[in-house]
Amino acid sequence: MSSQQPIIIIGPAHPLRGGIAQLNESLARELQKNGEQVMIESFFLQYPKALFPGESQFTDDPAPNDIQIVSALSSIDPRTWYAVARKVIARKPKFVVIRFWIPFMGPVLGTLARRIKRAGIPVIGMVDNAIPHESRPGDKSLAKYFFKSCDGFFTLSASVADDLKMLSPGKPTITSPHPVYDHFGEIQQRDEARRQLGLEESGKYILFFGFVRKYKGLDLLLKALALCKTQDAKLLIAGEYYEPKSKYDEMIDKLGLGDRVITHNHFIAEAEVRSYFSACNLVAQTYHTATQSGVTQIAYHFHKPMLVTDVGGLGEIVEDGKSGFVVKKEPQAIAQAIDRYFQEDLEAAFSESVAERKHIFSWEHFTKALLKFSEELK
Repeated sequence: MSSQQPIIIIGPAHPLRGGIAQLNESLARELQKNGEQVMIESFFLQYPKALFPGESQFTDDPAPNDIQIVSALSSIDPRTWYAVARKVIARKPKFVVIRFWIPFMGPVLGTLARRIKRAGIPVIGMVDNAIPHESRPGDKSLAKYFFKSCDGFFTLSASVADDLKMLSPGKPTITSPHPVYDHFGEIQQRDEARRQLGLEESGKYILFFGFVRKYKGLDLLLKALALCKTQDAKLLIAGEYYEPKSKYDEMIDKLGLGDRVITHNHFIAEAEVRSYFSACNLVAQTYHTATQSGVTQIAYHFHKPMLVTDVGGLGEIVEDGKSGFVVKKEPQAIAQAIDRYFQEDLEAAFSESVAERKHIFSWEHFTKALLKFSEELK
């Protein structure tokens, strides 16, 4: 065992799936490139089945062999909280990063943070959402329990930093944008990607990617598509529904979009991601509410222009009129942007701008900001 003080990340990781797990694993790799010893303390039980709307919380992708992951936490069993806290303290880490994304995790993460902090170890709360997209009674109290337990906050968007100033004023906070996800492979030839997905090799495809939840605004995008003058534009929905699919099927029928919407209703494995982004002409995130999103950073990796609504931190990432469009969350505004994109043939110019801009969102920049912040907390 190395005598070097490690950095410990507490949060989801393989075999748990999703963007938070992916970011934790990528962060661990980048810290290791920097010469750090890193381990991730993850969950063997993240959500009780009754609280999880999807088919599975786990991925079938192979386990990474280049990072250390231990899955010893249960979100609902305090015995595991105390056991993991004791283990973390015994390792005497330089600092601990705890990912926070939903108030339900306030008790487990807040308890861990308090015990670790009490041992004199700096605790950085890496906060994805300070205020949840879908609120429930008790959210604020649960979140504050965690926030009060941290020495400082590292956020991925200015909008979350602003929320924390209200909910936990006076604590040091730094913001560094979500880095580009660069582990999904190289860009494919478009015709090859479309063949793999069973799509027509010619045509205009708008991609809505990821879990389908109410706050992500698929309803706005469907209404906009019905208003588009670009009648040959099609929508590809790629991701698992976390609410009744029938609701959207009815909307598609009512709007007469049956021949313009393709639905791939399943969790998209890592190996498939590049085909979806390589196949499309435009990535759409017509959210009702947002903080930041990993989808935009996958789009950057694949040099894909984006259409986002002006909510949360989405507008911080996309340069309006250069790498995509930032519009009001109204169907008419979304439709006008889609029409302009295709009618003015902006894809090549926007793609070039995305490729030029993506260095801003490098893992090196993100990791250096985190390490510098940890030093300032000591």
